[in-house]
Amino acid sequence: MTDNKQHDTRTTRRPDCVTEIRMGNSVLVVSGYFKKDTTTTAADKMARVLEAEAAATQKPAI
Repeated sequence: MTDNKQHDTRTTRRPDCVTEIRMGNSVLVVSGYFKKDTTTTAADKMARVLEAEAAATQKPAI
């Protein structure tokens, strides 16, 4: 069996995070990259997600 690995030759940058997910007999490898010139942190992004979720789930006062 041959390995069908995709390789992007445009960049030699290593992934910022790699996660392996096991599903039955299969292993999925997920690689993630973050923007190089970003000014927001992961905590900032999570705060925005939580604020949006709280705003969407609030019930109007009667």
